[in-house]
Parts: sequence; structure tokens; C-alpha cells
Amino acid sequence: MADQKWEVIETIAGEFQAELLRGLLEAQGIPVVLSQEGAGRSLYPVTVGALGKVDVLVPSSYREQALQVIRDYNAGAFEESEDSGASGSEPAAEP
Repeated sequence: MADQKWEVIETIAGEFQAELLRGLLEAQGIPVVLSQEGAGRSLYPVTVGALGKVDVLVPSSYREQALQVIRDYNAGAFEESEDSGASGSEPAAEP
């Protein structure tokens, strides 16, 4: 994949949000590289303005798949419903 062309699919404000998106895409099997200006990754990172922006790149062959994952995420497709058992309560143990 070294000769693969990488494309920016999203520009995110802040490294934390970019890392979340990277995790989501990688969980779907999509390779991801994050790119940020030098001052944004220094000892005292700049997290506002243009220096706080992080580009999210994927190989061009994954572009459409990655964009679909982002559309699905924004539409709430990855959220758990209330009846899916994500309430945190455990079923009562049988005596």
C-alpha cells in the first residue's frame, strides 16, 4: 500500500475528535492516517484555529467506503437503541 494515493476525506477541529473518527474507520477495516500542522503537535499543542485542524486521510481505494461510514455515523447508525440492553442493568441472578 506504499504506492497508494491517500486522500483527505475530512478535516476535524482537534486531535481528540480526529482520533475518535480514526477509531471508527479502523474498526470498519479502513486504514487511516491523521495529519496536523507542526504547531498542533508540539509540547504545548495549539487546538484552535487553523493549527488545531487535523486532516483525516484514507487510501483513495477506501474513499467511498470511508465517506459512507461517516454518513452512517452522522445519521446515528452506530448508536445503540434503548432496548438493546445497553442500559447498564444486569438481569437478576436466579436463586
